[in-house]
Amino acid sequence: MDTSVDTKRTWMSAVGAALLIGVALVVLAMVGGRTLPERAGPPIEQLAVEHTELVPGYIEVTVRNTGPDPVQVAQVFVNDSYVDLTGGEQPISHLDSEVLRLDYPWQDGQPYLLSFLTSTGLVIEHEIPAAVTTPQADAGFFGLMALIGTYVGIIPVVLGMLFLPVLRRIGPGGIRVLLGLTVGLLAFLAVDATIEGVELSERGGGAFGGPALLVLGAVLAFLALTALDRYLGSRRAVSETQASSGIRLAFMIALGIGLHNLGEGLAIGAAYAVGELALGATLVVGFTIQNTTEGLAVVAPLTRRRPPLLQLLGLGLLAGTPAILGALIGASVNNAELSALLLGIGVGAIAQVIIQIAPALRDSAGRVLSPATIGGITAGLLTMYVTGLLVVA
Repeated sequence: MDTSVDTKRTWMSAVGAALLIGVALVVLAMVGGRTLPERAGPPIEQLAVEHTELVPGYIEVTVRNTGPDPVQVAQVFVNDSYVDLTGGEQPISHLDSEVLRLDYPWQDGQPYLLSFLTSTGLVIEHEIPAAVTTPQADAGFFGLMALIGTYVGIIPVVLGMLFLPVLRRIGPGGIRVLLGLTVGLLAFLAVDATIEGVELSERGGGAFGGPALLVLGAVLAFLALTALDRYLGSRRAVSETQASSGIRLAFMIALGIGLHNLGEGLAIGAAYAVGELALGATLVVGFTIQNTTEGLAVVAPLTRRRPPLLQLLGLGLLAGTPAILGALIGASVNNAELSALLLGIGVGAIAQVIIQIAPALRDSAGRVLSPATIGGITAGLLTMYVTGLLVVA
């Protein structure tokens, strides 16, 4: 019997087993649940506020039932004052969402506490730290988000890349220190994004996985970039040169930083939409200084070659432009769990890039963690920490 017949039989057996398992699960879900006794005790009510839109004269909130039992919103209070409610006439089923309009003359810049009283007497609260009118998605809005993304994404990265001529004058030891610095910068970004992602996912109520979304995004991004790296590596094998290795590593670093900046822009846009962010000169300057180090990380592998200007510009745009996209998504969608997923993608990308850089850290004795690279990593971590203090959010 030839191999093709064995292969077909194997696939047919696998498909048959999968179908059998699928049918068994469907039957169990339809029939098995009815044979179980009713759950005792009070209903479990959970409600998460996914989106808040402030319009002069009223507040519109999108709530989602993240618990197992239906939730009926009976009354809503704003700062302990009863308000007229439109919407939510029917109980909200598991994972369903409902838009509630609260007629309330809110004041600009004031904090508000929304209290949702359910039919069973449970009170679910949501805080608005500082009320501002939700921006409408018009041309001016998109222009402003693009401008903010350019300030915090493209300009700092390109400024950091201007250090490339200086980097060319240092020796192999200096290169290892710089690559160690890059690892330190990226590691700090990954930790920072992880903490931010966990906080965001918990804010979303966990309807679609909570922190698991962050992990899912990180793993998928890591696997996708690993596959991309393998593909680029196979192409490099055709024309193996040290220069092509450098540009490939710079590309991967720019891509990883770009995915991180997507999450950073997302946080900025979301904060802008709900008025939680002081969009002043201090904020812009702080992000600019912090993200300038990212441009330094992008060009660190290019010290042994002279890439064309357009190639450098492309790397800068790859690392910085996602901040614009993130700001647009964050300000218009403002979904905590989507933000957590995108931040997870950034974390996975950074982890993959750090693995890419690690072999280049080896010194003549084959040590990855030599005193020089340890010093570089430490300097990178401290740089990101200190410059992060300049960001007032």
